[in-house]
Amino acid sequence: MALFKGLSEKLNHIFSKIAHKGRLSELEVKTALREIRVALLEADVNFAVVKTFIAKVSEKAAGAEILNSLTASQQVIKIVNEELINLMGGTLSKLELSGNPAVIMMCGLQGAGKTTMCGKLANMLKKQGRNVMLAACDVYRPAAIKQLEIVAKNAGAEFFEQGTSNPVKIAKSAIAQASKKSCDTLILDTAGRLHINDELMKELEDIIKTARPCEVLLTVDAMTGQDAVTVAQTFNERLNITGVILTKLDGDTRGGAALSVRAVTGKPIKFSGIGEKMGDIEPFYPDRMASRILGMGDVLTLIEKAQATVNEEDLKKMERRIAENSFTLDDFLTQFDSISKMGGLSEILNMMPGANKLNLKDGELDESKIKVFKAIIQSMTKQERNNPDIIKSSRRKRIAQGSGTSIQQVNQLLKQYEQSKELMKRFRGKGGKMRLPF
Repeated sequence: MALFKGLSEKLNHIFSKIAHKGRLSELEVKTALREIRVALLEADVNFAVVKTFIAKVSEKAAGAEILNSLTASQQVIKIVNEELINLMGGTLSKLELSGNPAVIMMCGLQGAGKTTMCGKLANMLKKQGRNVMLAACDVYRPAAIKQLEIVAKNAGAEFFEQGTSNPVKIAKSAIAQASKKSCDTLILDTAGRLHINDELMKELEDIIKTARPCEVLLTVDAMTGQDAVTVAQTFNERLNITGVILTKLDGDTRGGAALSVRAVTGKPIKFSGIGEKMGDIEPFYPDRMASRILGMGDVLTLIEKAQATVNEEDLKKMERRIAENSFTLDDFLTQFDSISKMGGLSEILNMMPGANKLNLKDGELDESKIKVFKAIIQSMTKQERNNPDIIKSSRRKRIAQGSGTSIQQVNQLLKQYEQSKELMKRFRGKGGKMRLPF
């Protein structure tokens, strides 16, 4: 599911009605803003936040220099984009890691994905060269300690637990153990509850007094909409959190929490969780998120994902093959694997500028089609993969039977392979250097 799909579609529909026009009347601007207001409210954005947002956009868009401009529609869209960026914090808010170890305290309600996010954060910090330890301070939820141990192992981080003793004492002991093991970062996984209560808050306040964390990060489930904003507001009032991590953004068709949390709490969204895998965590860039919401894509994140997925050696190998016109079906198969590592085809398209205007047919970019194509390629002989031109009717029939597919699907794969070869040629820059097409 595309990030903010519902809101993005509605905003793009609104803008499409004014995009072809030059000058705009005051009535046309007011009508567009009224429709934007409804779209934001339907996306579960906080009412007070929407009211302030529309007022700011209206004030900037109502000037005579905008209305009389030949590019008034583009300027209105530009103003909406700028205000969306401001609404979500303006700029990236990085982790402030101080102390040795730097203590990060994770908090949140049960079911928000807090423990899993501990692992994702540890994995990300490990890649940045930090030595990370995860400490189990949730002594109430059944299997919480075991879950964190598994998460720590998957992240390649150290793990610390002291059973179901006092969480404050566990935090204190964890700091000592982190120092002993030369860990420069300690992440405390604290207890959650099904709902906010005073007992929970008191315990968290005591841990903060003892551990003195440099970051107190609240994990919030974006799919809970306005409840997420209420939770963030309450935690912030009691704990003075330093930032928010939004989880399950990939499953949220509304996205109101992302647009409301920063405005209501005054605290930045630092990361977003966009999937189930260990690497599915992204720094929260307000400008990039605004671009995605408005259907303008997110090329910078796309490039970063591609660079992290496709190593330089593979890229040079592909450049050489394309230059020699020897791009094979094995190379095509490698492309599919890269797409999967980057989060899948729908995630990539969500970051491509103008992808919302492609009007792709249902199933045309279905992830299951990639699985079918992989099965077809894996049913071919080495000779066929290296030289697809020899795959005539009898071979196509055998490959279809071997992969449990149809001859039509084999034909579709070979057609897309040829199209991909042409696309790769076009993405070759000056001097034959390859520019990533995904």
